[in-house]
Amino acid sequence: MKYEAVIGLEVHAQALTQTKIFCGCSTRFGAPPNSQVCPVCLGLPGVLPVLNRDVVELGIRAGIATHCKIASYSRFARKNYFYPDLPKGYQVSMFELPLTEHGYVEIFSEAEQADKKIGLTRIHMEEDAGKNIHDGDEEGSLVDLNRAGVPLLEIVSEPDISNGEEAVAYLKALRAILIYAGVSDADMEKGNFRCDANVSIRPVGSSKLGTRSEIKNMNSFRFVQKAIAYEILRQEEILEAGGRIVQETRLWDEKKGMTFSMRSKEQAHDYRYFPEPDLVPIQVDEAWIAKVKAELPELPDAKRKRFIETYALPAYDASILTASQALADFFEAVVTAYPKAKIVSNWVMGDFLRELNQENKTVEEAPVKAKQLAALLQLIEDGTISGKIAKVVFEEMVETGKDAALIVREKGLTQVSDEGTLAEMADAVIATNPKEVEAYRGGKKKLMGFFVGQMMRQTGGKAHPGKVNALLKEKLEQSN
Repeated sequence: MKYEAVIGLEVHAQALTQTKIFCGCSTRFGAPPNSQVCPVCLGLPGVLPVLNRDVVELGIRAGIATHCKIASYSRFARKNYFYPDLPKGYQVSMFELPLTEHGYVEIFSEAEQADKKIGLTRIHMEEDAGKNIHDGDEEGSLVDLNRAGVPLLEIVSEPDISNGEEAVAYLKALRAILIYAGVSDADMEKGNFRCDANVSIRPVGSSKLGTRSEIKNMNSFRFVQKAIAYEILRQEEILEAGGRIVQETRLWDEKKGMTFSMRSKEQAHDYRYFPEPDLVPIQVDEAWIAKVKAELPELPDAKRKRFIETYALPAYDASILTASQALADFFEAVVTAYPKAKIVSNWVMGDFLRELNQENKTVEEAPVKAKQLAALLQLIEDGTISGKIAKVVFEEMVETGKDAALIVREKGLTQVSDEGTLAEMADAVIATNPKEVEAYRGGKKKLMGFFVGQMMRQTGGKAHPGKVNALLKEKLEQSN
């Protein structure tokens, strides 16, 4: 490879509060346009902001959860720019004194086949802007200011990311941390977790950074990966043709599969930052930090390591099962009732998640509850049903919400385990297939599958597989 990519991400995560950052207006999603506004978030003359303490505490939680240093003294700044959805003409954000700095998020890099720490430059608080609505049925554009003043945490990474796959791994890990820590619901469909990607390339081995392009406002992991891959290729082609990269802001067009220029990229001085005169500086003491740290739950990294050590699970299983708090809790609830972790893991990662994905449901919405799945697995272990029949029973559980035992009784799915009955069937199968028996005795041992299939056909798949195999082998060998 002639070039290598250098990528940094800026994530905006909506803080999980009931009210906005500087006023008492609701942050509820989906309300009618401009119904959740007041003089403060509308930026009317003569009003003063009042800081929402919960936003600060959530910022501290995010900082601790990502190994950041929490500043004892920070302050807000005015970031001056004008858009129709920013009624004050400036955004209250943070600049030279952010709330937290110098943390990291750990990912597994497929390219390097090793764990990798993605550094965090800072996490700071700011207010969101409104939303411009470009409706083709209207003569002009409309503005909805419900989001104006909604609290955001901007999480800025170091340029430690090398490709789109690592970017997605970082975003997934960061999103999981924020959800686990109760900082944000990080709902990408609602715009509560969105990303800007700063992408540049340089010759392999060079330490000098190239000119970067910023791809704005992506709220899909797939979009991030595709946009970064496209942007790397675009920049490579420009340099190979003897051109030069222009520092600019670009947008991703999913339909065309390409980025396009939005505007030239602003520098910090373009925003004319200065300390926000209407808000006092924030002081965070060690007692407050200790309180927040004590209230944090077990976070994804710690939970993943515990799953590996406590349940003897492979690292892959542990990563999947701890991807969300709800899935991890479901797995542990099943294991509590049926303490065979690897079997539970296989079912949760397989049939359970497949059904959720097909129905587009969350773990909380799953029709099969943890105790029901545990009871199904116990039926398999007890020999009441086979693993194959269990798949059928599980699908019925998903459709009806009924317990496995009830479905087995109603549909007569109890496994045939009586050795006398199975022995009679085995004798009949052997007697009616003399050519196959002779071939088996002649060394074609793979024909065992044929005999087992005959037995299963007679019982509608309900014969105990282990007993069927043992009986057939015994009888075929004895007759030899």
